[in-house]
Amino acid sequence: MPADLAVIGLGHLGLPLAQAAVAAGVQTVGYDTDPRAYAELSAGRTPVEGSLTASDIRRMLSGGFRPTTNPAELGRVRTAVICAPTPLGADRTLDLTAVGEAVRALAARLRPHTTVLLESAVQPGTTESYVLPLLEEGSGLRAGRDFHLAHSPNRLDPGNRTHVYTSIPKVIGGLTPACTESAAAFYGRLTDKVVRARGLREAEMTKVLETNFRHINIALVNEMAVLCHDLGVDLWDVIRCAETKPFGFQPFRPGPGVGGHGAPVDPGYLPYNSRTPGHPLRMVSLAQEINNRMPQYVIQRCATLLNEHGKSVRGARVLLLGVTYKPDLADQEASPAREVATRLMDMGAQIGYHDPHVLDWRVRDLPVPRADSLYEAASSADLTVLLQHHRTYDLQGLAVKAQLLLDTRGATPAGAAHRL
Repeated sequence: MPADLAVIGLGHLGLPLAQAAVAAGVQTVGYDTDPRAYAELSAGRTPVEGSLTASDIRRMLSGGFRPTTNPAELGRVRTAVICAPTPLGADRTLDLTAVGEAVRALAARLRPHTTVLLESAVQPGTTESYVLPLLEEGSGLRAGRDFHLAHSPNRLDPGNRTHVYTSIPKVIGGLTPACTESAAAFYGRLTDKVVRARGLREAEMTKVLETNFRHINIALVNEMAVLCHDLGVDLWDVIRCAETKPFGFQPFRPGPGVGGHGAPVDPGYLPYNSRTPGHPLRMVSLAQEINNRMPQYVIQRCATLLNEHGKSVRGARVLLLGVTYKPDLADQEASPAREVATRLMDMGAQIGYHDPHVLDWRVRDLPVPRADSLYEAASSADLTVLLQHHRTYDLQGLAVKAQLLLDTRGATPAGAAHRL
């Protein structure tokens, strides 16, 4: 059976899109070169931790969703959306390898009048300078004339039950006005509101601005956390008061580091052409530097607390609570927990962990012991560190049971624990 839509890349970007399309009655095929993803989806299981549940996948399959590893399926659709991952490389730039593979697979089978959309996070200019040539060379077709090309930044917030796919406005920018309208017609079937950007680069830059806005503001409150601790000020109470201002303020909260899939991106380091030099965004670089220091600050606080109670980090039993990057999800992408654990291990501490969403956790390819009884583990540990606040944690009870409790999320009642 032909499909209306091909979602290319069945990870944390592609699966929610496929789910929304199936729910809207769009015949959808999901393409991924990973045979494990295909096998998991075909069996009604999710291949991505922290993404959709098994029941979500089963509903999609019953609604007509078809996962596949056969690239021939890409030549039978009217719309193709590329959702390939773009992880940070060793040089802190986005790795476009998976995007390139997805584009080449599509280009070899691209038909006239197809609408091609890129949702992967990329540097401004990538859709036009990288994706477009690959599509044209591989297909022999001309973008803007024979097929439509547009970019739409992904804006999903995993685990957010208030802002779901249909309620989040979808930003789109096309190569031509006709490309923009074709993309708008597609996304208009899935979302309540479509926002038209002036072009491809404006749509791409929207993601850069939104991601950097988050990281810069988290960096601000992380610096405030260090300052307030030194001054003996309760930052969490300061934030509670400040967020009552009805204008000019948006609350962000500190933590042991910044995780997630939306890495801070400085677009200036990749010039658009030989005549345009890069212009590094100094505030973004500084925010990244501040946020990257937070795991070390957590270690410093751990060592200080242990010393104040006559103990050394070396040989201390330390229990880490919550090793995912976000509460109530299993996704560990860029979670600061691994760096915190690594640094504590380097100092000679004995590490254990508990997380209701992670049954097996490894650091440096070594298994970390998981606590079976949370209260018992907290009472026997020299120090318990809350790194992620999952809703299942009874923090008041933990504060009573733990010998020492460091709360990096400000989730415990004032005075019940040592807070970041």
